[in-house]
Amino acid sequence: MTERIIRIGGASGAWGDSPRGIGQLLGTQVDYLMMDYLAEVTMSLLARARMKDPEAGFPPDFISFLKPHLRTLSERGIKVVTNAGGVNPAACKRALEAACQELGLQFKIAVVTGDDLMPKLEELCAEDVREWNTGEPLPANMLTANAYLGALPIAAALDRGADVVITGRCVDSALALGVLMHEFAWKPDDYDRLAAGSLVGHILECGPQSTGGLFTDWERVPDWHNIGYPIAECRADGSFVLTKPPGTGGLVEAACVAEQVLYEIGDPRAYILPDVVADFSRLSLSQQSPDRVLVEGATGRGPTTEYKVSATYQDGYRAVALVAIIGHDALRKAERTAQALIDRSTMIFEELKLPGFTRVHTEVLGGEASYLTDSRARNSREVVLRLVVDHENAKALNLFAREVGFTGLAFAPGTAAMIGGRPKPSPVVRLFTFLVDKQRLNPLQLQIGSEEPMKVDVPAGIAYVAPPAPASQDEEVGETQDLTVKVPLRKLAHARSGDKGNISNIAVFCRRPEFRDHLAAHLTPKRVAEHFAGTVKGRVTRYEAPGLSAFNFVMEDALGGGGMASMRIDPLGKAFGQRLLEMEISVPAEWVQRHRV
Repeated sequence: MTERIIRIGGASGAWGDSPRGIGQLLGTQVDYLMMDYLAEVTMSLLARARMKDPEAGFPPDFISFLKPHLRTLSERGIKVVTNAGGVNPAACKRALEAACQELGLQFKIAVVTGDDLMPKLEELCAEDVREWNTGEPLPANMLTANAYLGALPIAAALDRGADVVITGRCVDSALALGVLMHEFAWKPDDYDRLAAGSLVGHILECGPQSTGGLFTDWERVPDWHNIGYPIAECRADGSFVLTKPPGTGGLVEAACVAEQVLYEIGDPRAYILPDVVADFSRLSLSQQSPDRVLVEGATGRGPTTEYKVSATYQDGYRAVALVAIIGHDALRKAERTAQALIDRSTMIFEELKLPGFTRVHTEVLGGEASYLTDSRARNSREVVLRLVVDHENAKALNLFAREVGFTGLAFAPGTAAMIGGRPKPSPVVRLFTFLVDKQRLNPLQLQIGSEEPMKVDVPAGIAYVAPPAPASQDEEVGETQDLTVKVPLRKLAHARSGDKGNISNIAVFCRRPEFRDHLAAHLTPKRVAEHFAGTVKGRVTRYEAPGLSAFNFVMEDALGGGGMASMRIDPLGKAFGQRLLEMEISVPAEWVQRHRV
C-alpha cells in the first residue's frame, strides 16, 4: 500500500508577495495552499485601515489574488488555510463569500476568532502588564493587541469540512500544523509530530525564501524571475520532502532549507510555539534528488501556559527626506546638508514655540552608513542623504518637509534631486510584547459558513523550563603557527539573519562539518559583538544546532527599536548575515588547497 502524502504549497510569504505563487502551485499537485500575510507591522497598518472603514482590516490582496483561482480550487478540491483575517477575520470571510457568490461557487469558509485582546486592555492595565524585555508598562494609545494562537482551531475547522480557514493572528507555522493534525489525526500531546508539523509551516511561511530566495550563494540560484514557490510533501511520521513546481526557477538544496530553518528563531533547542516547544537543533536534511530535500528529526515538548501577545502603539510621527548629491566629497556634503536641515528646522521650531525633534537619524547611502566607522566609501562621488526625523506633532514635520526643498538652492553644489518629492509625516508605530495566560482566552471561537459558532478549548499547557544556558564561549583559541591564512567567513560558512522586535538573529552554517569545531573556537559571541560594535547595543548569545552544523547568534537591542520604530535603512537586520560573513577567520594554510577556501 502506498504511503499517504499530503502536499502543502506555500503560496504567500507576506502581505506584498506576488500573486504568481498561487497559479504556479495550482499547475502541479497540491492538496492545500498555505497563505501567510501577517507581521507585527502589518497588524498596525490593518488596524488603522479598520479605523477608517469597519469592513477593512485584512489584506485585500488575499481576495483579489485568490479570486481568479476559486473555480480551480473548487473543481480540484484544494483547500486554503490563511491568517489573512488580520484584525478583522469576520470581514475577510464576508469578502471571500461575496467573491464566491459572484462566481456562483459554494465554499465552506471558516473563521477563527479570539486572538484580539483590545477589549481586555482596561483589565490588563489594571493588572500592571509589562513589556517582556524592557519592563515598561502597557501604553495608553494602543493600536492592536493580538495573541499568537495555535493550530487546534484550524484542525477543528477542517475536521468539520471547511474548504477555507481564515484566522486572525496565529503563529505562521500553525497554518500547516493545523492541516497535518487534521489529515493525520495527530493528538495535542503528540509533541514530536507537532514539532515536525510546525517546522513544515516555518519553512513554508516565507514563500520562496526556502527555494533559493535570499540564499547566501545567490549566484547559483537560477531564474530569479520565475522562482518556484515551496511545496512540502508530508508524511504521517512528521518527515517531509521540500520541493517546488517542475520547470520553475530557484533552488532547493539542504543549505537553502537550513537557512530557513533557523530564520528568526532564538534557541534552536526551544522554539516556543502555542502548541509545542520545538527542538530543531538535531534535524537531518538530506538531498534526495535535484530540488528535493528530506527533512526529519524535529522533536518537541509540551507547550507553555501562556500565549505571546504582539501589541502595537503609536508614538508620534516621522518624516524621511531623501536627497541625491553628486560630485567630489559627496559624502561630506551630505553630512553637512543633514546637520544644516536639522539646525534650520530647530530654529523655525523655536520661533514658533514648538518642541524639537524627539529623534534624529542620518544615513548616507553610498557611503556605507550601515558600517559606521568601518565604512570604506568615504570618497564616494554619488550618494543619497537619508535624514529621518521624529516629532510628537505632525505639523512640525510638515514645516521640516517644506524646508527640504531649500537644500537645492542654498546648500551643497551637486545637490541633484529630492527623491520621492517632499516627505510626508506618517505615524511611528512601536511594538509592545507581553504574555497572557491561555485560559484567559479559552474557549476560542470558530464559525463555518452561517452555522452557529462553536467553541474550541485549548489545553492549559505546562510550566516552561528552559534548556540550560550556553556555557561561556568567549575563550577564543589563540593564533598558532598552523593558523597562517586569514579568509572571510563566507568561505567557511553561509548565513541568514532575521528579526524579532529589537532582537536580531544570525544563523551561521558550516560549509563542511569539519569546519564546525574550528568555528566554535574562533567565531565567539565576543568577536561577533565586536564586529557589530556601535550597531548592536545589547548582549550577544550563541546557540548551537549540531544537526545542521550551525550556530545561531541572538543579538539584543540590535535594530534601533526594530520594525517601523527603527530609523535605520535595515530595520529588520536583513543584511546582518552578509555583514558577518565579511569577518576574517584564521585557518590552517593547508585548508587553502584541501578545502579550497
